Amino acid sequence: MARNLFENAREAVNRFTQNRDGRQPSQEDMQAAKQAIQSAYSECSQEEKQQLQQLEQQLENHHQSMR
Repeated sequence: MARNLFENAREAVNRFTQNRDGRQPSQEDMQAAKQAIQSAYSECSQEEKQQLQQLEQQLENHHQSMR
């Protein structure tokens, strides 16, 4: 289960940052990514927590660059 939450978080951040379908990511996309990260924190290893922190930073950096 923890692995799925971690993978979901990574995929949500990728969807937000990679703009695959040619549209600007929405605020809802960002919130979904943040929620996926928070859910993953509850059931992951210390190493995965560090990766989640990096994903949070990547998400925030991308959000700031869109402004």
